[in-house]
Amino acid sequence: MKQFFGLMVAVAFALPACAAAGATPQCEQWGVHEVVLAGPADGNPFVDVDLAADFADEANRRLHVPGFYDGEGRYVVRFSPPSAGKWTYRTSSNAPALHGKSGELIATAPTGDNHGPVVVKNGFHFAYADGTPYRPIGTTCYAWTSQPTELEEATLRTLAEAPFNKLRMCVFPKRYKWNENEPPLYAFEGEAPDRWDFRRFNPAFFQHLERRIVDLQKLGIEADVILLHPYDEGHWGFDRMSDEADDRYLRYVVARLAAYRNVWWSLANEYDFMLEKQESDWDRMIEVVDRTDPYDRLTSIHNGRVLYNHTNPRLTHASIQNGSAAEEAGRAVLYRDAYRKPILFDEIKYEGDIPSRWGNLSAEEMVHRCWECIVAGTYPGHGECYLADDDVLWWAKGGTLKGESPARIKFLAETLSIAPEAGLEPIDRLQYPNIVGQPGEYYLVYFGKEAPREWKFFLPRYELKDGDTFSVEVLDTWNMTVTPIDETFVVRRESEYVFVDKVGRSVPLPGKPWQALRITKIAQ
Repeated sequence: MKQFFGLMVAVAFALPACAAAGATPQCEQWGVHEVVLAGPADGNPFVDVDLAADFADEANRRLHVPGFYDGEGRYVVRFSPPSAGKWTYRTSSNAPALHGKSGELIATAPTGDNHGPVVVKNGFHFAYADGTPYRPIGTTCYAWTSQPTELEEATLRTLAEAPFNKLRMCVFPKRYKWNENEPPLYAFEGEAPDRWDFRRFNPAFFQHLERRIVDLQKLGIEADVILLHPYDEGHWGFDRMSDEADDRYLRYVVARLAAYRNVWWSLANEYDFMLEKQESDWDRMIEVVDRTDPYDRLTSIHNGRVLYNHTNPRLTHASIQNGSAAEEAGRAVLYRDAYRKPILFDEIKYEGDIPSRWGNLSAEEMVHRCWECIVAGTYPGHGECYLADDDVLWWAKGGTLKGESPARIKFLAETLSIAPEAGLEPIDRLQYPNIVGQPGEYYLVYFGKEAPREWKFFLPRYELKDGDTFSVEVLDTWNMTVTPIDETFVVRRESEYVFVDKVGRSVPLPGKPWQALRITKIAQ
């Protein structure tokens, strides 16, 4: 169970996992160490001053880490040591007061829930850097960090009890139906709504964003940071900055946030709805993020109607909006074949009751689509849009969850937590798209909206041999129950393609929808 850490520490915020010990600072591996320097405050330091530091460990592993201006003459280089041991650094800058500064730190072994950043593993899946499996089941709160403090803290309290381990969130505020309030802070200096100096950032805005990302980290939640989005339409103008302003903003936000191990980059939400930009602009901006980030954090871009070319090698996974594909595993699995990297259906439409067709799924349908994504060897994303008199809808502002799907998604997450570490793979995707697992060892069979009273036991032939023995459990994905079947099933080859129970038995089922089977090989 995730624990809720005191939210009233926002004012007295301190970076996690780092401390001074004698003359040499210490920082946990994958924690955050800050090199803080005093420098020029005159002119425009955001554009006039360049700062970076080169870090090296005793094995001569090197990282070039960009710095940033944090206001009031304060310059920062944030470093997250990717390995334990001694690290040294030396700064480079066009400002003499910042150039040639050197130092060292000791990266200690990670403790507690620090498993490192999430990385791609086994082609289509994820794990933390220390090898601990990570199975993303996320949710969306686009503009939760642009709300009043009390609402942000309510969101964190809800997340502390929810099953989600990833949160899609925007840097910029959002202006859309049910979400038209002005935020407390803006990313640039200037005057709301649209008189901004895109050459001067507002450090207070980013300091607040960083605190909330650390709050998520303490809850074990990955922050899928959406860098740009179209839900502005010129009101603030953040959706139609110049190429120069876009690139400067991206370099600044990456320099500030990349050291946090729970940060992912999403270049945009519904990128193709930002009509001021061409696909070549997105290619350029993806490269800017990639070149600026010394840690190679997970990176994606999210579509509206037009799919981006996710074969781009700078993208680590594909973030897909397609509710239709999530309705049936045989459709969802095709994205794996096309892009050959992890597939996250970050938007499969939302549970709720708003009039828009993308936000009025029943809870049963939301849970069903999550299971279909899982049996396709892909990963789903939750969202919720229930109308409220105060216009606080989870999908945009956070707050509290009202739907019935989160409890059932928790049951799904618990099911995944005891699945094989290598990840769930479609077993015979073109013939039996509702069967996923590890061939010969472990299977999930999902029946969805069908309501059979029995299922003739069979498994695709891969990695099986006559005499293999399996236990079976019936999972009711809606009522969240697990019912073991008393008998075991011993298989024999029936044809070129399948094995069946050697005496032809079937698995009894309750004749209700939303049922699944968990089939596990019994060691002999």
